[in-house]
Amino acid sequence: MAISNISLTAGARANLLSLQQTAGLLNQTQARLATGKKISSALDGATAYFASIGFINRANDLSNVKDGLSNALQTVKAANGAIDSITKIVQQAQGLTTAALQTTDATTRSVLAVQFNDLLVQVNALVNDASFNGTNLIGQTSISLVVYFNEDNTSKLTITNTNLSIDTTNGMSIAIAAAGFVSDSNILTAVSQLGTALTKLRTTASSFGNNTTVITTRQDFTANLISTLQTASDNLILADTNEEGANLQALQARNSLGITSLGISGQLQQAILKLF
Repeated sequence: MAISNISLTAGARANLLSLQQTAGLLNQTQARLATGKKISSALDGATAYFASIGFINRANDLSNVKDGLSNALQTVKAANGAIDSITKIVQQAQGLTTAALQTTDATTRSVLAVQFNDLLVQVNALVNDASFNGTNLIGQTSISLVVYFNEDNTSKLTITNTNLSIDTTNGMSIAIAAAGFVSDSNILTAVSQLGTALTKLRTTASSFGNNTTVITTRQDFTANLISTLQTASDNLILADTNEEGANLQALQARNSLGITSLGISGQLQQAILKLF
């Protein structure tokens, strides 16, 4: 921009420069109050700006990790809930075997045997329904649930499924009521198998319970870390609105004084003209 040919006194020029500086500070302060930020771009402070962006980016990555932890936790809880229900059914089956041992009536034993077999069907139904988000930790299919704890997947927990279906090969080995529970030996075999099944259920529930604790602990830690990163980012870029409000009042007063001072400078020149 071309320099004006109009000559100003030194005092007037100093007052003008002061007004221009005050106007710039007023614009800056008003922008900070409007946005709530003292650093809105790299131009306001590259170091603080990019450090803040780094904190927010990591917080976003950890937010995705936190979502994965939430899904994993629900998967384990779904399996644990099914185990609780299966345990009740197995205990109910134990009650049937106890009732069968307490009678010698073949018809009664036969009825109890049918009820026993129906309970085994319900166990498998519960196992099949224990899936969450396509993952079944107690089903017949051998799978592993990998739970990642950080954004670069270097920290993780692997949970391997346990087959809790009524499966004499890989699951809980509980045979159907042999010969309608006619003989005591048939019933005692079922009693032994039910006892083994309960032990497996309790062991699996304990293992999944430990996994739940680990995932919950890491979930809480991740949530706290995300909050810490967000706070660190805010500390770098957010403006102190109380301070900026005080600055605004001071600058407005300075601006008024500058205008008054500039006016006085002009009046001095006008006074000289009155001599002619």
